[in-house]
Amino acid sequence: MASNASFTSPLANAIPSAGAFAPQLESVVDAVMNASLLTWAVTLLALAVAYDQISYLLQKGSIVGPAYKEPFIGPFLQSLDPKFEEYMQKWQSGPLSCVSVFHKFVVIASTRDLARKIFNAPQYVKPCVVDIATKILGEDSWVFMDGKDHVDYRKGLNNLFTRKALDSYLPGQEAEYKRYFARFLKLTKDAGGKPIPFMHEFRELMCAVSLRTFAGYYMADSAIKKIADDYYLVTAALDLVNFPIIIPYTRTWYGQRAARETMEEFAKCAAKAKVRMAAGGEITCIMDAWIKEMIDSKKWLEATEKGLSTEHLVKPSPIIREFSNMEIARTIFTFLFASQDATSSAATNLFQVVAQRPDVLDRVRDENYRVRKGDVHAPVTMDQLESMTYTRAVVRELLRWRPPVIMVPYKAKKAFPITEDYTVPKGAMIIPTTYMALRDPEIYDRPDEFDPERYYTGDAEEKGKKNYLVFGTGPHYCLGQHYAQLNLALFLGKASLLLDWKHHATPVSEEIKVFACIFPKDDCPLTFEERKW
Repeated sequence: MASNASFTSPLANAIPSAGAFAPQLESVVDAVMNASLLTWAVTLLALAVAYDQISYLLQKGSIVGPAYKEPFIGPFLQSLDPKFEEYMQKWQSGPLSCVSVFHKFVVIASTRDLARKIFNAPQYVKPCVVDIATKILGEDSWVFMDGKDHVDYRKGLNNLFTRKALDSYLPGQEAEYKRYFARFLKLTKDAGGKPIPFMHEFRELMCAVSLRTFAGYYMADSAIKKIADDYYLVTAALDLVNFPIIIPYTRTWYGQRAARETMEEFAKCAAKAKVRMAAGGEITCIMDAWIKEMIDSKKWLEATEKGLSTEHLVKPSPIIREFSNMEIARTIFTFLFASQDATSSAATNLFQVVAQRPDVLDRVRDENYRVRKGDVHAPVTMDQLESMTYTRAVVRELLRWRPPVIMVPYKAKKAFPITEDYTVPKGAMIIPTTYMALRDPEIYDRPDEFDPERYYTGDAEEKGKKNYLVFGTGPHYCLGQHYAQLNLALFLGKASLLLDWKHHATPVSEEIKVFACIFPKDDCPLTFEERKW
């Protein structure tokens, strides 16, 4: 090592002496050679900040957005506690607006037509749900598939949500509702008749119903309780944009762990279901129905390959391959991922709004009593459920008035010319909102009011068919949209016959909080009593 090595400048020994340069450059070279490590660090930081800011401004272009990005992190701290009012400000600021958080540039589309354009642009975008979703579900999850792969995989799932399939799931759903209604009564009794927030109870209930629908009685009650409790950790991890890596013992780390443990439980259920269905068991849940399709497909293929008669066989449509237990588990988890927060939001808002409107609840109760022919404990069939036109109108209007999913994030696969004046950069997140289309005053009379009549006797169904984006549209529309609506109708109808409940309003009951989906800010304080007939 040279005896005169400098410890003040990393370049002092790497650059020739200043005298080797032209006189006009000597002062510059001298300054560089003698710069301290601190000076270099500050300079590099300033350059990084400038690059981050210039990159943001170039991507922002002409659309609405902050004039300056907070260095590197952007509005990350605000995103940890999202406010509905702040989302509204963004939507109302213009058809397109933007923010930039960490490395992620985010474009927000607030009009119906722009939302529909994004939903129907698979050549430009693909779903990304939220920033952390691929780390929870896996990059190769069918949810993130594209093109023909996605279409083919989805075809293999369509039969799980047919009318016949939905009918076979009803007994398990009704049993869970009955079990939790008893719990609701006990909670009110244990509280001395005083109201308690029921948002978390609705979350547990809807998780239990979903798990029974998806995995049947292969899953023990104790496992259902654990998953229902742990799924809160998954929801808490669903910030729109997260820190780029998962750090141990953070919300995203706990969420990823809870998801993995849930999938492992589903895999155990799949193994049990395969044994039972191979022995000729009846379909009682989605897992049964899917495995039955696999068994029937295998029998058909084996018979045709061997040249045997297929007269006694039913050809599945489509024919699907046999999936491993973990493949089944991962797909079933996507159903839970798609349904849990949305149905919990809908259930919470539904029970609040009908409690506030006893005339609506009375009509729901009368319809359900009539359909069940006066037997309040009678189970319902799919025919009966579909005949409850008013109850279904209440659900339909609730989903318009308080849409659980207010935004659906996508990722631009390539530069997307979304308008004549603006192109979404490749790699950006682009987020259409459903909320503004569902509150469009040109389509819905008094859009801020809850009014089931618009779907019962009115023309909202036809007039608002392009605005009703509750379940999306295009190639990635919600596979379980009919299941979700009928399940909520079953829940409300059964509760109306067996329970009386009262909502205890607070000053923030009508305000909205965002926890993946939307909920009353006070978590819906209720009391329950058994209904006497």
